[in-house]
Amino acid sequence: MRSTTRYSVALLTFEFADGTDIFWARAQVNERLADVRDQLPAGADGGLAPIVTPLAEMVMFTIESETMTPQEKRYAVDWTIRPALRGLPGVADVNVLGGFVRTFEVVPSAAAMAARGITTELLENVLRSNNRNDGAGRIRNGEEALLVRTEGRIRTIEDIRNIIVTTRESAVVKVGDVADVRFGSLARNGVVTANGEEETVWGMVLALRGANARTVVDGVKAKFEQLKPLLPDGARIEIFYDRSELIGKAVWTVQKVLLEAIALVVILLLVFLGNLRSALVVSVILPLAVLITFGIMRLFGWSANIMSLGGLAIAIGLLVDCAVVVVENVEHRLAHAHNPDLRARLRLTFEATREVALPLISGVAIIIMVFTPLLSLQGLEGRLFSPVALTIAFALGAALLLSLTVVPTLSTYLLRSGSAKEPWLVRKLHALYDPALAYVMRRPLVLVIGLALGVASVAVVFPRIGATFMPVMDEGTPVVTIRKFPTVSVEEAAQTDLRIQRALMAEIPVIKGIIARAGADELGIDPVGLNETDMFMSLAPKSEWPSSDKQWFLGELRRVLDSIPGIAYAFTQPIDMRVQEMIIGARGDVVVKVLGDDIETLNRLSRDVAGVIQQIPGAVDVFALRNAGMRYLTVAVDRARAGRFGLNAEQVQEALRVWVDGRDLGIVLEGQVRTPLMVRGEERQRASASDLARVPIVLPRGGTVELSQIADVRVEDGPIQVIREDGQRFATVLSNVRGRDLVGFVDEAKAAVAGKLEIPRGYTLVWGGQFENQQRASARLALVVPVALAMIFLLLYLTFNSVRQAVLVFCNVPFATIGGVVALWASGEFLSVPASVGFIALMGIAVLNGVVLISYINEVVARREHPLREAVMEGARRRLRPVMLTASIAALGLVPFLFATGPGAEIQRPLAIVVIGGLVTATALTLLLLPVLYERFGLSRGERALLAEVPRPEPAMPDHAPPPEQARTTSAPRTVSEVAP
Repeated sequence: MRSTTRYSVALLTFEFADGTDIFWARAQVNERLADVRDQLPAGADGGLAPIVTPLAEMVMFTIESETMTPQEKRYAVDWTIRPALRGLPGVADVNVLGGFVRTFEVVPSAAAMAARGITTELLENVLRSNNRNDGAGRIRNGEEALLVRTEGRIRTIEDIRNIIVTTRESAVVKVGDVADVRFGSLARNGVVTANGEEETVWGMVLALRGANARTVVDGVKAKFEQLKPLLPDGARIEIFYDRSELIGKAVWTVQKVLLEAIALVVILLLVFLGNLRSALVVSVILPLAVLITFGIMRLFGWSANIMSLGGLAIAIGLLVDCAVVVVENVEHRLAHAHNPDLRARLRLTFEATREVALPLISGVAIIIMVFTPLLSLQGLEGRLFSPVALTIAFALGAALLLSLTVVPTLSTYLLRSGSAKEPWLVRKLHALYDPALAYVMRRPLVLVIGLALGVASVAVVFPRIGATFMPVMDEGTPVVTIRKFPTVSVEEAAQTDLRIQRALMAEIPVIKGIIARAGADELGIDPVGLNETDMFMSLAPKSEWPSSDKQWFLGELRRVLDSIPGIAYAFTQPIDMRVQEMIIGARGDVVVKVLGDDIETLNRLSRDVAGVIQQIPGAVDVFALRNAGMRYLTVAVDRARAGRFGLNAEQVQEALRVWVDGRDLGIVLEGQVRTPLMVRGEERQRASASDLARVPIVLPRGGTVELSQIADVRVEDGPIQVIREDGQRFATVLSNVRGRDLVGFVDEAKAAVAGKLEIPRGYTLVWGGQFENQQRASARLALVVPVALAMIFLLLYLTFNSVRQAVLVFCNVPFATIGGVVALWASGEFLSVPASVGFIALMGIAVLNGVVLISYINEVVARREHPLREAVMEGARRRLRPVMLTASIAALGLVPFLFATGPGAEIQRPLAIVVIGGLVTATALTLLLLPVLYERFGLSRGERALLAEVPRPEPAMPDHAPPPEQARTTSAPRTVSEVAP
């Protein structure tokens, strides 16, 4: 639970466990809010925010016109645009900021009221009670009944002036006699500026939780077109932030990668299978499996986003594996059949498919089991990567179903019978692999030395990689947060923002527009002060930039902002900003929370911590959110002096509220427009502290007294806000990290703070931000990945019925990581959650390839046609094509991610680097190390003794000979050899 309390507003954020029903949670909060409502100060009001998520900001727009005033713009947004948008499906609300909200304003005259003995309290009560209609019941009118209705609601300014306040000596005193009645505006807590030119009115469409973003945005845009005739002449709606653009770009990035991966996989199938018909049958799996996956997603109401589509892209290399096994087995059967008729082809296809069905199911179960740890992730990483695991699971299940139904049917009609020649690529691979296998079987020490060098390289480079939570996705809409002095006024905040915008747009031509909002929003969802401004920028295409590197642009921003005195700044992006606020309540890669009781001590500690962090290499945008610097004009009522005039403290407070901020007395209905009715003192009487001290307070028995006569008025310093987490006050230090890994930065910062600062008793430091997410994700994966591996080991044991061989297959897992670690280091990427997912995928492929190889070696050994070494070598040579095909397809399917650009590519790139790099070593070790290990450890002593009695065949088959099944005229039954891809 977090709370932020500022002048006139308090925001409480409650975080429930994942999976909690949102409506149950809201009901619980509502019940407790009702329990404490009577303890709140008089006039305090509030409630629950709309049912939205921090990512609900779908469309941001302004209304522009060369002739309209800010008040007219606000009126158009409030009463033309906002009501129309709130009725759209999926729209929770429309937040509005900027301009002036028109009011009916009653400005009392202290002298006139004192002369007639009228207090502000009496004036307020009269205005409230004379602004309503009422019903008196029914009366008979012959055979009819008439409803009696009394109209007393205010309609015009003249109605307000004519309200009777009281009678004095037979004279009627009207509101117009003691007050000036006019149009005014509400006191402003925020302001919006645009492009360094003028103030404007800003609107933000919030989507309901679970609403489809594209549907909401399309509906809003269509409604904007319908509203054009209803707007004043010359007014136009300009959208400056459209979430669907980001979603479209991000989804297209992944879609493009998906299409490229499919094309590469089809080409690779054709090259490896060497048969257009076989490649066509296998390729059919891809679109059908994708369509079935989309159908399942639609059934469960899941959206096609960058993570779910990314899961499909990861699975592309695995989807065809089952089909390859079936097609290869069917080809093998048909190759030894002489002109079979349709009935015979159907029988052969059925037998070939039934033969591999159970092993295929086992192989798919292993792959799905590998990805189950992703379903246990919590927080943000769980929301991001759970769709990846589910998509892969559904896609593999669909591919398995199609491989056992559609693929056999197509194979029956499309594949040819008779012998087939090995493809050119496979023959070349055998020419390289067979001599290498024979060499390492004779001299395994060479392989051991190479393996030791690989492990040593991992030991050297792994500590240099560093760790972070998630690569930062370039949303294309940078946001600059500007922090000014806490005492800044609305007018000065607007002028400062305009000066900054003009400087940025003049110095950096790639900036095409800037919309800046300062202060709190209308719904109270983001209760920031006027000293905080978020500037949203629209940029030219990167093709027009002098340098397409984003760091160049951030450097230019820093150069300009550093030249502007009196401000601090930080960089973020719309989604990244809201996600960080959701998780930790602040914006920054690293957030240090200093918890304690005393505000001054918290401020001092936060300054000291920020000073230490600023010296750490990689620290940028370091800022201590000091909770001090606000200036308060304190009015301390002297009860004795006030009592002599017949006043108490409450009467003074009520009167002072009227003279300064005004008091809301209800609404005036103007058709469908609801205009506030306010009583508020003249502006010149609150222009300064000295003016306020002279404010006249009307006495109950007539006459007035100046405020300074009954109260002490003084200027004091005080806190900007009071923020708490779980009931404890805290101060915050923010820092972004550039050019190095997040975990290493935090470790160094922790050591520096511990060495240089002494934290008083009762005060603690909590390190959070993206670092906290990374630590949580790492801890969860460290717990669940071993459990998943144990379950996979159990499946392997059940498959081979041998602990020895299950251990042999598992040798692939640690050795496969060699290439992944080296590739991650060479690319300059950090160990992040996506990279961890890449290692998980790599484990699955490595285990699967080990199963493929060991299974067929078992089959060759079981025939007892060769001594052990020759049997192992024959099995390894026979499985070269499926192992290479599996690895090549998986790697090549991810190659497009290495070169992809656009939103979302940053998240998938570390995963692709790990898998592609790891598959290089995993495949080499599968084909070379596992045969060596099998020969020495794969069988018991008794089984080795039996094989020792097998005579050596004459003549020996050369190492580069074609696979054994082509030299045989009969086909031995296949077992687990064909399980897998």
